[in-house]
Amino acid sequence: MIRLLRLNLVVGLLTLFSFSVGACSQASTPTPTVVTMTTDLTGIKTYLLEQTNALVITTAQLQTAANRYYDLAQTFGFDYATLWQQQTQAAMNVITTAREAWITASPIYEKMEGIVAGTPVLAQFDVDLDAGTAGDEDPANAVSFDLILPDGRVLSKPGNLFGVTESTLWGTEPAFTTAVPTDWNGNGVIEFGEILPDAQVLKASTDQLAVMASELNAAAQSWVPTERDAFTALVVMVPTMSEYFASWRDSRFVLGEATTQRDFNVISRLADIQDILSGLEIVYTQIRPRVAMVDPVQAEQIAIGLRDLKAFVADIYTQERNGRRFTPEEADILGAEAQNRATAITGQISQVAGALGIPITE
Repeated sequence: MIRLLRLNLVVGLLTLFSFSVGACSQASTPTPTVVTMTTDLTGIKTYLLEQTNALVITTAQLQTAANRYYDLAQTFGFDYATLWQQQTQAAMNVITTAREAWITASPIYEKMEGIVAGTPVLAQFDVDLDAGTAGDEDPANAVSFDLILPDGRVLSKPGNLFGVTESTLWGTEPAFTTAVPTDWNGNGVIEFGEILPDAQVLKASTDQLAVMASELNAAAQSWVPTERDAFTALVVMVPTMSEYFASWRDSRFVLGEATTQRDFNVISRLADIQDILSGLEIVYTQIRPRVAMVDPVQAEQIAIGLRDLKAFVADIYTQERNGRRFTPEEADILGAEAQNRATAITGQISQVAGALGIPITE
């Protein structure tokens, strides 16, 4: 669904701005600006490799913790009630370690998502790692893999790996956790996250996450970014604000215990958006000299637009961290404002790409 929404949005924007440029051409007949210039895009690849290398390290740490939990559960024959009764502190310690590794790994991926998801040769990694759905929910936008558990069970296209591991570690997907009541803080109430994960699911999903992080790292090392890649990433990923705000609206950060969404309940989507925009700013910085050759004023406007959009989201996030609980209606209004800003920025980038004769990959 997310990938389809992005593609539909890109097609609509390209159609809109093709019409706009066409209308102008009838009056002034501008021609694409063809300039012989080699754009240095090494900064994009350097940034991407910094993130992929970090992701390899942190997902390995998550995998190690998950395997320790699996070994602990295996000691008790996967009798989770007995495990909790006899090794309460050990269980909490290893699960906490796994959660801390996940909380470190997830933002690292978000910082490069704009590049990965916006680059056609890398985009499948985004589907499988962070954006893809479960096969029984949305087959057209489902992940490409099945998850084979150590006991031989197969979870067919279970959803993206960060979502599966999150919902297993914090219990937002009952099928991935145990039914054993675990009152971690002893207050007599089972609160968010007070669960024991299914060790089989946790091991399989974190093993797969570590493998895919390494595969993404290898693909990033082989990738040579082009101007077409850079412009495509911006045009595809900048105008995705509405989908991210919708995910935030439906999460526990807005709906609280009423949410039925299993993903994006541990780290606010508002934090993710800022990380994504940070990566896209890196991309734009690399192509800004080319944009300035077409129109220096517009080059500055795009940079300011990206900066202000990020600041807009940061302000909302600061309010949330300071204790404000936004309503779903407020989330929709804020999402519409963010989307309007993003659409305007994307329009400018699309116009420049057209003037330079750089095609956008849909």
